[in-house]
Amino acid sequence: MWKLPAGAEFVLRRLHDAGYQAYVVGGCVRDTLLGKAPKDWDVCTNALPHEMQRVFADCHVIETGLQHGTLTVMYHHEPFEVTTFRVDGEYTDHRHPDEVIFVADVRDDLSRRDFTVNAMAWNPEVGVVDAFGGQEDLAAGVIRCVGEPEKRFGEDALRIMRALRFASTYGFAIDPATDAAIHALKHTLRDVAAERIRVELAKLLCGDGAGDILRAYRDVIFTLFPALAAMEGFDQRTRHHLWDVWEHTVRAVEMVPASETLRLAMLLHDCGKIAAFSVDDQGEGHAYGHEEQSVRIAEKVLAELRMDNATRDRVLLLIGCHGWPVTPERRLLKRRLNQLGEEALRQLIEVKRADALATGTKDPAAVESHRSATLSALDALLSEKPCVTLREMAVNGRDVMALGAKGRAVGETLQWLLEQVLDDALPNERDVLLETARAHLGA
Repeated sequence: MWKLPAGAEFVLRRLHDAGYQAYVVGGCVRDTLLGKAPKDWDVCTNALPHEMQRVFADCHVIETGLQHGTLTVMYHHEPFEVTTFRVDGEYTDHRHPDEVIFVADVRDDLSRRDFTVNAMAWNPEVGVVDAFGGQEDLAAGVIRCVGEPEKRFGEDALRIMRALRFASTYGFAIDPATDAAIHALKHTLRDVAAERIRVELAKLLCGDGAGDILRAYRDVIFTLFPALAAMEGFDQRTRHHLWDVWEHTVRAVEMVPASETLRLAMLLHDCGKIAAFSVDDQGEGHAYGHEEQSVRIAEKVLAELRMDNATRDRVLLLIGCHGWPVTPERRLLKRRLNQLGEEALRQLIEVKRADALATGTKDPAAVESHRSATLSALDALLSEKPCVTLREMAVNGRDVMALGAKGRAVGETLQWLLEQVLDDALPNERDVLLETARAHLGA
């Protein structure tokens, strides 16, 4: 079970040979016990910072945070973080300890950690050190704070989002006392940097249990993003939807592939429905133009998250066009490729599938059949290497200028030719396009 990477073995052995205790600790222990491949291998030791520097004096070392007892040892360009056993002082900012106190016992170090499943250490000589029932909670599928939940969350409010993220990604339940503290202290998340919230939210949304967490902890989500709260309980008053806007949203998140971009798009795709809502003379609800309203609200939410430009722009694009028709029809697919590009079009197809399934009123088999047919038609179209942009046309601006066009007429002629090619009215062949352009210009 315990197959450590060479770098982690090197760090443990070097410290052990120098007379110090050393363990791999935290997430790598948790994931190994679950039979998963750890992404990072962190080490804790009773060696003090200056002693660690001496032990690794011949290595490439990065002084990550010596005042907190942490340095990073580079082993063949791979980083391994090593930290002195410590306990933390007060957390007046709900995020960072005001001071750390170095200790000699690994169990004291484990006592400061967030959840029991993360408060375990291991080395080859001792085996697993588990002072807080982490292995039992792993077996039972439970996220439980180490010690008093109020104290753990009061120290570091981001732990609230970490609890939800672990529950979502591992499909675990949250211990009742931990659950109660999450609801009671959710307001402290406002003290956490947006960038840190974004990382945890993305992992939460991409977990298999995302839907369950969004339902059970909607108050936490609404605390972070008050603009979304109006979706809960909002009756759409239409035969096209079985559920309120929030439940529809949660189901749409569950049904789209697990990427940050797609799941954020589904979380926010209908957030503007309430602002756009109206009822006709027959009592039927409508949300005309809700895509634009949703983009407006989503833009603010993504700004609050300090979202990177590429992700923000793609999420907003998918929200804004999620009402566009997309079918296997060849000319329509060419238009969509022109408007969106291949990657965004494929994402839109997934968005529309999830949106349709999440209504509760569409035949799932018909929805899946439509998606498959659309993707097959798109693949067949792309295999032809179709012309869908000006850059791909067999003529360019110089060719049109040679026919006598000047100024705006050049661009207008090229765009007109592209429209003909998109509609399959003309082939993308140089001679045909030049002849057609000459006639169009009256040259």
